[in-house]
Amino acid sequence: MEANGGGTGEEGRWNDTARRRYGRTVLGPQDDLDPPPRRVLVAGTSGAGKTTAARRIARILGVPRTEIDGLYHGAGWEPRPTFVADVEAFTSAPAWVIEWQYTAVRPLLAERADTLVWLDLPVPVTLWRLTRRTVLRRLHRVELWNGNVEPGLRTVFTDPGHILRWGFRTRHSARELVPGLEARVPHLRIVRLRTLRDVDRWIRRLSRQHG
Repeated sequence: MEANGGGTGEEGRWNDTARRRYGRTVLGPQDDLDPPPRRVLVAGTSGAGKTTAARRIARILGVPRTEIDGLYHGAGWEPRPTFVADVEAFTSAPAWVIEWQYTAVRPLLAERADTLVWLDLPVPVTLWRLTRRTVLRRLHRVELWNGNVEPGLRTVFTDPGHILRWGFRTRHSARELVPGLEARVPHLRIVRLRTLRDVDRWIRRLSRQHG
């Protein structure tokens, strides 16, 4: 699998540095994908915008997408016993888009994917987006997966597993997990997008390439 468009100037210098640090498979927003992706993972910390990006990518590629949180969370926020089997079934198809989450299925997902889109946004950006999203979901009682809603905002002080506390604890998790993928999954192409502008630019590029 090849990528075209190495970039010039600051982009080119960053691309060279990234490839030395993370490996030859790390691409940037200026890179085309050849062949186009068919089995896509979207990685990033809470608040990075994985689900929105996955929706946009799936629409461009014309492939199925599922929200992995919907497979994991049952009623009352209890893990669904069929989670791993459901992920295995969904990713057995020839084309799909899904978020790269949950320790139990990350290895399977990486093995079956051909491309991982890494939303490596600045920590202040992801934490702000996560906080805003959580507050709005709670205020509007937005129904999430299988009838669940965000708990009361006061539970951030009493529940160690609250999404805001989880988001803070895991704010660097993708930067710890993604770089090791090249050695374990050498076929996987990794596209690293560091800003919201990068995300929009790369998705527009994908749309032009696929169109």
